[in-house]
Amino acid sequence: QVKLVESGGGSVQAGGSLRLSCAASGYTYRHYCMGWFRQAPGKEREGVAAILSSGSNTYYADSVKGRFTISQDNAKNTLFLQMNSLKPEDTAMYYCAAPSDCATPLYGFQYWGRGTQVTVSS
Repeated sequence: QVKLVESGGGSVQAGGSLRLSCAASGYTYRHYCMGWFRQAPGKEREGVAAILSSGSNTYYADSVKGRFTISQDNAKNTLFLQMNSLKPEDTAMYYCAAPSDCATPLYGFQYWGRGTQVTVSS
């Protein structure tokens, strides 16, 4: 059974930083990929970042490029999302997720956790 548990969300002021973590179990993404998506109330789901398990490729939405960094600790089956220079429009529930297709890892997800809330105030 796949289990993804996010942590690290919170409330920060614009310009601040947060680091999200995701502990994965029951899912070995050694040869696959993992990522994060977010969803704000009334808005569509947005793939934010993804990484191949090899670490050779990372993917970012244009809206976060240069501000967010995805990383992983394969030995601990843990995924991270470092978020810097946060903006109010980054406010959303953030989900750790396993993409459906590693060729397009920001579009479509097959497993995800319960999410962690990120709130950025101006």
